[in-house]
Amino acid sequence: MGTNRSGAGVEGGARAVKPPPDRLYGRSRGHRLRSRQERLLDVTLPRLLLPEPLSIPPGVLWLEVGFGGGEHTLAQVRAHCEATLIACEVFENGICSLLAALVPEGQEAAAPLPPNLRLWPDDARVLLRALPDACLDRLFLLFPDPWPKGRHAKRRFVHPAMLPLVARVLKPGAEWRVASDDPTYQTWVRDVMTTQTLFQRVEPATGRPDGWPPTRYEAKALRAGRSPLYWTFRRA
Repeated sequence: MGTNRSGAGVEGGARAVKPPPDRLYGRSRGHRLRSRQERLLDVTLPRLLLPEPLSIPPGVLWLEVGFGGGEHTLAQVRAHCEATLIACEVFENGICSLLAALVPEGQEAAAPLPPNLRLWPDDARVLLRALPDACLDRLFLLFPDPWPKGRHAKRRFVHPAMLPLVARVLKPGAEWRVASDDPTYQTWVRDVMTTQTLFQRVEPATGRPDGWPPTRYEAKALRAGRSPLYWTFRRA
């Protein structure tokens, strides 16, 4: 593992970094949306939104923080009908990618949707704070923005100040799956998780474990010659 190049927390490592700000993500929209994408957001997205006031589906409950293009979300929903997956993403283009894979063009308002999928198009921390204690069986954080600059280290989701919030909503023994191809973030995860007591400390896998569907970000990393690491932390 290489040296953390972020320059963050030189005094005291990860523990010296400032608490996360109110917003962990950057922009919420990329290129201008096409008419099909606008219709997906206007018509299809409301059909999948997690109800407010918050209504948590009964049974097995999973949460994905930042689903990107939605490949992992879609694969898990199709493979595990016994679990309800709440998928969080603020980037509108990513939300549209998932919705476009779910409904044919022209059927945005009427095509059947997976009954075990709910979407949260807002900051995942808002949802985490609203969830009841010990309600999640599994949490996914796959290839998050590494925020590689030292001044941005406070924006990383894996953060000492975030661990109690994450731990509160996970059942004892529940899984927290984390994957990253960024050397700075990989070192950061190891530093943060080595000094905590809320999760079992584990070494990462160097190859994607069974049951972890691939994502476009993983494929991009492998094409670029980067080596992803895959952690499975369990709530103590």
